[in-house]
Amino acid sequence: MRIGYARAIEEDIDCQKQRALFEEFGCEAIHIEAHSSPKERTELERMLEVVSPKDHIIVMKLHVLADSTRQLVDLLETIEEKSAFLHAVNENIDTARGASFSILEIVKCIAEFQSDSISAKTKAGLSEAKQKGMHAGRPRKPDANVKKAIEMYKSKSYSLAEIKEQTGISKSTLYRYLEN
Repeated sequence: MRIGYARAIEEDIDCQKQRALFEEFGCEAIHIEAHSSPKERTELERMLEVVSPKDHIIVMKLHVLADSTRQLVDLLETIEEKSAFLHAVNENIDTARGASFSILEIVKCIAEFQSDSISAKTKAGLSEAKQKGMHAGRPRKPDANVKKAIEMYKSKSYSLAEIKEQTGISKSTLYRYLEN
């Protein structure tokens, strides 16, 4: 049996590309997570419970299946223990073929997988911080300090070191505001 497994990822938020892929591969069963969170992967657990020997699990890419290299190894071991096969379409990995891969191909796949994982975790963290009202990047200087620094600079009575000492505005920040 061909089993499709999907969850929302950045390039397929609504899982439509993954559904189309499962149709293309003729999947008889499809498990789609209701969320993209790495926690509470109920459909993944449900799929692993019902997978039988010689079943083929189809995923669009490795990152859909796992969120870390350790988790990927654990899932691959489970799939192998059940005598099933995994086909990660984007990486062109199909364990049913029994073909050997060059070390270069393996490293490329792992590097891409880790990049996808890090990117997803970073974006999730930034989104969560934004929802809490936090902003990414260096905090802005208070406008009163910037105005005072500009006034001091234009008066030509203060050195850059004195301006920085009194306002906390660095030379590069001051010049950036003066350019605007």
